[in-house]
Parts: sequence; structure tokens; C-alpha cells
Amino acid sequence: MSQELTGSVPRKEKFVHRTLTGLNPAIESLLAAAVGLIIGAILMLVWGYNPWKAYVALFQGAYGDSYGWASSAASGVPLILTALTFSICVRAGMFNIGAEGQVYIGAAAAVTVGYFVLPGGLNLIVGLIFAMIGGALWSLGPAILKLTRGVNEVISTIMFNWIARFLTFYLVAFVLVDPVRGEKTISIPVSARFPVLVRGTDLSWSIFAAVAFAIVIYFVLWHTVIGYEVRAAGLNPSAARYGGIKSKRTMLLAFILGGLGAGLAGATIVMGNPPTYAIISGLPQLMNTGFDGMAVAMVGRNHPIGIIFASLFFGGLTAGGRTMQFTAGVPLEMVRVVEGVIVLTMAIPELIRVFRVMRSSWSTLMNVLKRRRSA
Repeated sequence: MSQELTGSVPRKEKFVHRTLTGLNPAIESLLAAAVGLIIGAILMLVWGYNPWKAYVALFQGAYGDSYGWASSAASGVPLILTALTFSICVRAGMFNIGAEGQVYIGAAAAVTVGYFVLPGGLNLIVGLIFAMIGGALWSLGPAILKLTRGVNEVISTIMFNWIARFLTFYLVAFVLVDPVRGEKTISIPVSARFPVLVRGTDLSWSIFAAVAFAIVIYFVLWHTVIGYEVRAAGLNPSAARYGGIKSKRTMLLAFILGGLGAGLAGATIVMGNPPTYAIISGLPQLMNTGFDGMAVAMVGRNHPIGIIFASLFFGGLTAGGRTMQFTAGVPLEMVRVVEGVIVLTMAIPELIRVFRVMRSSWSTLMNVLKRRRSA
């Protein structure tokens, strides 16, 4: 085992992905989605709404035409990245819910590009680099607390989320504020904005940055030695340590990679989302992006490729939910309930799998400690 973990990546290495039903993960997700749709239809029937009309409006608004597809994809772009932030750490055996705060810092870092006068073509690249570095640096706080003091990452990332939120409030109000329009920051320079991909929509070239990052993460986790070590440490920490894997190194790498993704998500929001190209006071376009990414990660089975499709589905719920209100007359509150039920049923199988892996790893660790004490 030591040779496999520390040497070259095995050509046919494969971790067994056990699903709740024993079916293929994609088929299981489709079944879960069907269950969610049925439960949502029952809820709408109970409250006097036509579920057929509502679902037709939902899917027409999300995928019925090029505008719907573009709106769904635009809503899903930052969710790809925040979902990756969560899933990378899950693969390493941790629950990192700090993407929310890292998105704030990444967006604020991207806005600072407006203060620099750079040659044409560099503003966009520098803005992305600033945002990714900002997100990665913000992830180091919980990582250091985890590695040096054993602080649970759930607690530390929640704390850092609040710190980032109020720090960004301060920066928006007093440091990055637009001197002409006090309700927002300075605007992203035109040279630092992602070009619009589909005219008349919010979809920009930022989708290619998000998909490229997901592909890079897939390659790192599934086709490199360090990625194999990250996943092995997450599946069974005790066996990984026995095989020579340095758990602290894999944890630190998972936090940094996740921070890079969340910071990039903040950049895509402010640099590729017309017409504002700025952070609005109150952070309405940034809030909950990190938390929504956790749901997307679960729906996408914590796999980079699955996350891409899950984010498109999740973005479709957002885009089509507006059509449900206008066309089918379903109020916003009921739309959110139905969307929540669908997402929850699709996420449950992966949640159960993750908890099973973590419980198995914890049991193995406890058995090892007991044997050591008895010896």
C-alpha cells in the first residue's frame, strides 16, 4: 500500500463509490429528482396550485429557449466554484463551509483592480489572480487553526465567514466606495470585465473560467499523486497515515485549492455579471453563494464533472422559479419550498454516503487507538 500511495499514480486506480441504492450514481440522482418533483407537486396540490402548469413554466423558463439556458448557466457559474470549494475538502475528510467568506474576499480583491492602470488585456488576468489569492489567503486561517490547534473546521470557517462579511461591508462603505454613487463600490474597469457571451443575458465568458477550474481540479484529484493522497486520506485517515501519507499536507492543500475556487467565484460575480460590475452595498449578489454551493456539491456527488451539471440544474431552478411566479401564479415562498424539496431529495444520497465514510473512518481510528492503549 505504501508503494501505491507514495509512488506513481496507479493506471487503473479506482475508489469504489457505493451508492445508497446500489445503482449508478447518475441513475440514483435522477430517481431522487423524480421523488423531489413528486413531493413538490403534492405540496402545490395541497395549497391549491396546479403542479403541472407550474413545472411546465419552471422548465420552459429554465431551458425553453436560448435566453433560459443562458440565464440558468449564468446563475450556475459561481456555484460551480463554491461547490468545488466544499467538495475538495469533503474528499479530504473535512467539512469546509468557509466558501461564503472567501467569496466576499475574492470579490473585494477583484474590485481593487479598478485602482490600477494596467496595459490592455492585463486587467482581467490581474483581477482573477487577486481574487484567487485573496480567497486562498482567507482559507489559511481555518487551515492553520485546524493543523496547529485541532480547531474543528466547521466552527472556524463559520467564524471567518462573519469576519469576511463585516470586513467587506467596511471596505464597500469606506475604502472601495464609488465617490459618485455611494451605494456601491467603484466599477470594474471595462478592460477587466468578462465579455458577454450571449447578448441580452447575464451569461459571460466567466463560464469558461469556472469550467476550466473544475477540469483542473478533476485532473489534480484523479490523475496526480497528491490528488490520490487527498482522496485516500479522506476515505480512511488511519490507513493513509499507515501508507505514509502526510495528512497535514493534504488538509492544507484542500483548503488552499478550495480558497482559490471561492475567490474565483467572487471574481466571476463582479467581473462577469452585467450591468453592475461592482459590489452593491449590503452584498446582495454575493450572499449565500457559498452556502448554495454546498447543496450543488451534494447534488453533483462531490465530483467536479457532476458539479458542472448540478450547477446548471440549480441555476435552472433559479431562472425557472421566476417564470413559475409570473406564468403559473405560484408565490415566491412556495417556489422556494418546492425548489428546496427537489434539492434536498437529490442531496440526501450523497449526504448519507459521506456520513457513512466519515463514520467508518472514525470507527477505524478509534479501534487503532484502543489497540495502542491496550498494547
